[in-house]
Amino acid sequence: MKSVKHVIALAALCAVSGAALAQKAHMATNWMAPVHILNDVTYQQWAADVAKASNGTLKFEVHSNGSLVPARSTMQGIRDSVAVVGIVYPAYTPAEFPLNNVVNDLVFVSDDDIAAAFAYTELAMTHPKLQAEWKKNGGVFGGGYSTPVYNFICGKAIRKLDDTKGLKIRTAGGAQSEWVKAIGAVPVSVPSPDIYSGIERGSIDCSMSDPSMLDKGAKLWEVAKSVTLLPMGVVVGANYIYNPDFWKGLKPSERKMLLDTMARATARAQVAYHKSVQEALDGARKRGLELVEPSADLKARLATYNKQTIDNLPKASMESRKIADPTDLIKAYLELETKWKGLLKGVDRNSDDAVYKVLHDNLYSKLDPAKFGL
Repeated sequence: MKSVKHVIALAALCAVSGAALAQKAHMATNWMAPVHILNDVTYQQWAADVAKASNGTLKFEVHSNGSLVPARSTMQGIRDSVAVVGIVYPAYTPAEFPLNNVVNDLVFVSDDDIAAAFAYTELAMTHPKLQAEWKKNGGVFGGGYSTPVYNFICGKAIRKLDDTKGLKIRTAGGAQSEWVKAIGAVPVSVPSPDIYSGIERGSIDCSMSDPSMLDKGAKLWEVAKSVTLLPMGVVVGANYIYNPDFWKGLKPSERKMLLDTMARATARAQVAYHKSVQEALDGARKRGLELVEPSADLKARLATYNKQTIDNLPKASMESRKIADPTDLIKAYLELETKWKGLLKGVDRNSDDAVYKVLHDNLYSKLDPAKFGL
C-alpha cells in the first residue's frame, strides 16, 4: 500500500513538473528601456498578447536595457540560445549584415515611416537574399520597425538652403552625414544623451532626429528653438529575430499565433510612433518652438540628393561592403515601399486595428506557418 502511495505521489509530482516545464517562460531580449515604444509596445504588450492567446502555454520573459544581452551582441545571444527572440539593429554589426545595411542606407530617401516599416518587413520575410543573410547569422526574421521620419531639430532655425552653411549638425552617420556635407554643413558624431547639452551650449547647432526626441528621451524641446519639417528618411531594424531551433520546435499552430501577434504588435508600434510625433510637434508648438516649413530650394536639393543616393548606392555598396551588385534588392525595396504607401492610403493611422488589418491581410496572413522560417 505504501509503495502504491509513493507511485501515485511520484506520478503527481511528475505531472506538476511537466506542467511547469511546459509553461516555463522563454527568454526575450530587448536593449531598450521598458518605456520605449519598441520595448513597451513591441515586447511587453506583445508578450502579454502571446500569453493570453496561448492560454499561458507559451510565455516570454522580457529582459530590458540590454540586461540579458547587450545591443551589439543580440544576434550572437539569439544564435547561442541565451535568448530565443530579440530586437536586432543590423547597423550595429555591419560586417555581418551588409545587405540589411544597404537597405538602411536606402531608407534615407523614405518619407513614410509606416510604409517603410512594412516594406522592410515584407522584404526581409520574402526576399531570398535577405532571408539567406538572416539564416547565415542564425536568425529567423519575424518583423521589422521604422523610426519616425527625421527632421532638423535646431537651436538656430533652418528655413532655406543657405541657412545650413557651416552649421554643425549631429547625425547618425552614413547617408545622413553625406547629406549634411552636401548642403554645406558639418556632420558631428555625438551620442544621443549628449545632444541636449550640445544644443544648449551651442557646440552643435542642430540634430537630425525624429520628432519624438522632442518630448521623450532627450527632451530636446527644452533647449531647441525650431524644427524644420524636411523629411530626411528613417532608420529600420528587426523587431523580432528568433533562434532557429526554437522556431522549428514550435507547432504550426504556435507559429501562426506568433505571426498574428507580431503583426498586431508591429502595427501597434508604428501607430504609437505616429501618435508620438503628432503629440511632440503639438507640444513643441505650444512651448514656443517654431515649426518651419522648408523652402523650395531646400526641398529641391534634398530631392536631387535622394536621386543621387539611389543611383549611386549599388556601386558604393559593392565597394564599401564588398558585396555583389545589390540593384535587385534596392529595386525590390522601392517597389514595396510604393506598394505599401498605396495600401495605406486613406487608412486611419491613429487606429491600431485599421493599420493591423492592412499589414495582416496583405502580408502575415499569406505566410504558411507550416513552412515559414524553416
